[in-house]
Amino acid sequence: MSVYNTSFPLIKRAIDSVLIQDFQDFELIIIDDGSNNNTQQDILNYALKHEDKITYLRHKNRSQSESINRGMHLSNSEYITVIDADDEYKPNHLTTCLSEIKSLDLIASTTETIVNQESDYYVPDRFDTNQVIHVDDCILFATLFGKKEVFTMLNFQNIYGADAHFFQRAGQEFAVKKLDLRTYIYYRNNLDSLTSKFKKSVALGN
Repeated sequence: MSVYNTSFPLIKRAIDSVLIQDFQDFELIIIDDGSNNNTQQDILNYALKHEDKITYLRHKNRSQSESINRGMHLSNSEYITVIDADDEYKPNHLTTCLSEIKSLDLIASTTETIVNQESDYYVPDRFDTNQVIHVDDCILFATLFGKKEVFTMLNFQNIYGADAHFFQRAGQEFAVKKLDLRTYIYYRNNLDSLTSKFKKSVALGN
């Protein structure tokens, strides 16, 4: 989990959704990407309560991609996945992903998407940011689940659409597939999310 200036109640919601998974053999690595909204102590205190499951790291602001890359290389797990700090897993998310990955190296999936209005389902197209596409047609960071070697070999690049770019590159060397699982809860009604801010900046022509 990469964290940057997300409010602690949302971070705690995300952490708790991992902690209550029906599959419990995991480690959660939280990388604070230089947040400056005074959440550091709250996250650390909560991590200390669950230090058998959680590792908390902090570095100066680098980017979501670089933070996730750092976490991936520190992981000791056979499989790696991501959760955004303002989203949630359903309790069966990890179990479902593990059941689907058997003959594959990397999967992505659709999400249960929470919106305020119909337009929230649409995000700028990475090939033409003046156009929009439905989130179901996107590859999303946090729905990626796969073997550690896929992540550590390729890494995420610091670009818009880094998740889709990663999935495309992985498909050239590994067995990949996008599935309709919807065990990941994606909150598109958060106006402070990176995607929402990018969408707004595109609309303003910035």
